[in-house]
Amino acid sequence: MSGQPVTAANRTDAIVCYAPTMITTNGIWQGDNPLDYSLPLFILQLTLVVVTTRILVFILKPFRQPRVISEILGGVILGPSVMGQNPNFATTIFPLRSVMVLETMANVGLLYFLFLVGVEMDLAVIRRTGKKAFAIAIAGMILPFLIGVSFSYLLHEKSQAVKQGTFILFLGVALSVTAFPVLARILAELKLLNTEIGRIAMSSALVNDMCAWILLALAIALAENDSKSLASLWVILSSAGFVVFCIFVVRPLVGWMIRQTPEGESISEFYICLILTGVMISGFITDAIGTHSVFGAFVFGLVIPNGPLGVTLIERLEDFVSGLLLPLFFAISGLKTDIGAIKGLATWGTLVLVVVLACAGKIAGTLLVALYYKIPFYEGVTLGLLMNTKGLVEMIVLNVGKDQKVLDDKSFAIMVLVAVVMTGIITPIVTTIYKPARRFVPYKRRTIQRTKPDSEFRILVCIHSPRNVPTIINLLEASHPTKKSPICVYVLHLVELTGRASAMLIVHNPQKSGRPALNRTQAQSDHIINAFENFEQHAGCVSVQPLTAISPYSTMHEDVCGVAEDKRVAFVIIPFHKQQTVDGGMEATNPAFRSINQNVLANAPCSVGILVDRGLNGSTRLAANQVSHHIVVLFFGGPDDREALAYAWRMSEHPGINLTIMRFIPGDAALESVAEGANTETNDPSVITVLTDSDRDKQQDEDYINEFRVRTANDDSIVYMEKVVNHGEETVAAIRSIDNIHDLFIVGRGQGIISPLTAGLTDWSECPELGAIGDLLASSDFAATVSVLVVQQYTGIGVQGDVISTPDSPNMQNDQFSQMNRRPMARAQGQAQRNGNIEVNPQDVGLNGSAKANGGINIYKALNETAALSFWWGSKNKVHQIIQQVTTHLQFQGVLGASGVLVVM
Repeated sequence: MSGQPVTAANRTDAIVCYAPTMITTNGIWQGDNPLDYSLPLFILQLTLVVVTTRILVFILKPFRQPRVISEILGGVILGPSVMGQNPNFATTIFPLRSVMVLETMANVGLLYFLFLVGVEMDLAVIRRTGKKAFAIAIAGMILPFLIGVSFSYLLHEKSQAVKQGTFILFLGVALSVTAFPVLARILAELKLLNTEIGRIAMSSALVNDMCAWILLALAIALAENDSKSLASLWVILSSAGFVVFCIFVVRPLVGWMIRQTPEGESISEFYICLILTGVMISGFITDAIGTHSVFGAFVFGLVIPNGPLGVTLIERLEDFVSGLLLPLFFAISGLKTDIGAIKGLATWGTLVLVVVLACAGKIAGTLLVALYYKIPFYEGVTLGLLMNTKGLVEMIVLNVGKDQKVLDDKSFAIMVLVAVVMTGIITPIVTTIYKPARRFVPYKRRTIQRTKPDSEFRILVCIHSPRNVPTIINLLEASHPTKKSPICVYVLHLVELTGRASAMLIVHNPQKSGRPALNRTQAQSDHIINAFENFEQHAGCVSVQPLTAISPYSTMHEDVCGVAEDKRVAFVIIPFHKQQTVDGGMEATNPAFRSINQNVLANAPCSVGILVDRGLNGSTRLAANQVSHHIVVLFFGGPDDREALAYAWRMSEHPGINLTIMRFIPGDAALESVAEGANTETNDPSVITVLTDSDRDKQQDEDYINEFRVRTANDDSIVYMEKVVNHGEETVAAIRSIDNIHDLFIVGRGQGIISPLTAGLTDWSECPELGAIGDLLASSDFAATVSVLVVQQYTGIGVQGDVISTPDSPNMQNDQFSQMNRRPMARAQGQAQRNGNIEVNPQDVGLNGSAKANGGINIYKALNETAALSFWWGSKNKVHQIIQQVTTHLQFQGVLGASGVLVVM
């Protein structure tokens, strides 16, 4: 041990003595201090680093900051800038003798992480990259590089230890690189991955990353300060030789290993160990040559072909390496960063200037090329900002520079802070300046009922896993695509956004058929796409367009609604969050799927169907005329039931479909209970009366049913029956009496319809988002193994068919009813305006917020033929209180007479 404690912060040329036996302790009971031994100390350091990083990730999550920021800041906090200010902490937890072990482990983690980056990176993408992305990447590097050159004169001390040229190269590379994995994460957070700007940014970042690696190898080669001028040349030549060796020797060898493995079987453990050893050998060779060891690992990863081998390597290594070992590298960078070295206002002014000018340089370079390619100004600025993303490559450049004594403490600290600030400001600024106008296209065919029978029928299908595919394909097959009315299917594979860069690549790099998948998510996407393409080829009159949405589950509904709006679809089909078990029961697959479904129901710009998948016969039949299904529609009345009937009507035109319509009619007892309820409420003098549009709904139900019966009168495959029921128990008994030859129930969600026919059914419902009947049919105890499609009609259409714009999907998971409640409000206000009546807005009454938060249906009322009031109300037991408040307010305004008499329907 050294005679006096020397901390990592002091960084003097102290002599540190090591005792080879001091690896593990004999235990505290023998009087040993575990922190004097290298293994317990390393475990404590690693734990501290991971815990600090994770706490910062949690704190910075609301600000949508990438993980790399938390990792660097974690190191800075543990280092001499914050915690290291306390000498006891510095000497006990991060003594200088421990830095060697810590740096070694950090570099091992870095070695394997960059190997994985190489495996995941597809060079074919760069070959396919258009001139636009290539020009943006190069322009985005040149200007910041020149700014780095100019600042190198400011930051470079007069000491002659480092050549000015080497310093220029390091500073220029550090300022001009773009971190591809970090950028992918930011784009996914901002919902820009699927956009044109996102695709250009990803392609440009990939090109930029490759250029950065070449420049890094060059910078390391030139960092030799030896008098032998030929040394740098030898380093560059031998590095090029290593790359050639990897391409022409290593790649064929790996290809031979893959061919030795029978198709469908996993790669043998022996080959995996061989490749992992090859990573370290490559690192050793490039380190011996004079380039950094990570360069060898990266090149070795690049030459491994995409396919099952790549999948296996990524799955086995990624979580351990990126979750545990990689934060160590960033922590080491933070521990080397002494913000105290940045002294004086002039130095801080330089720091600010470097940040501003480097950002401005990259934005200006990118913007010029963007304007040349006729990309709008704001999109060009956004692209420039996104290209400022810093991450791993820059930290490697800075660390190498620090180790090679190219950068002193002050320059290193300044550049680390520049990286953190430049990456940290991207998300907030892009969110502020780049607001792509939500195109609320006033398309009218947002429902199946309004879709013309001789026009294209557009459906958006959401898929979580390949298990959802067969039933949905059979449902689409039964939807009767014809030359007059073809079906356009948009298949959206929903993938959770994790911290991995590999997941993003599937959007950026859609695989061509025949090429192996990049990872498990990619393989799932390929299976799904292949199944739908196969369906497209055999069905006829069907066009399929596959898409992938990668986002956190909490905001996934925004992707679904955005695609539905952009593609002008009439119907969205989403899978139910439960799936059937072997014994016929239903079990939840992922609780997050349920919240996605609830949010889609609340915010969708068109009609929505939730598919409870219990299998739909016909998965092996490919010819369209061989399809045979028995479908039942349970019709209670209301817009959702009319939409369900509209879909079933379309399906009934298919020659292989047998359709049964069971309409439920309220019996005398049910009608009496409704009348009694109305009388008891009107007898209460404190209650105002409200006229709802239930009569109008009933009339529309009658008209639609009559039209359906007239048009299908001669069709033997359609059976229409009416059941008179008085209460919920009779309704359930009637549904259970249906014979079990049917394989699909289509029911309306029935939201907003209070009917005595379903009374009591909602008291014990497991999934209220399916409505009373849908929940009954989907429950495990319902003795049927029949698939169920629960339909909700989009009701954001005014009286004259004019479209009311939908809001930017608010994150209101519990407010499942906001979207559905628009139609009655529009109708009431429209009626009031046509009659020249006074209109009272919900905001004027002051109840909109509180009532809206409770969810519920919309009611409107005509007051003395001079006012129409539309407001929200929630649970039934709150209606008296709300109505009393409204009465008081309207009397005060002079709109309502003192008697406050109303009629409740």
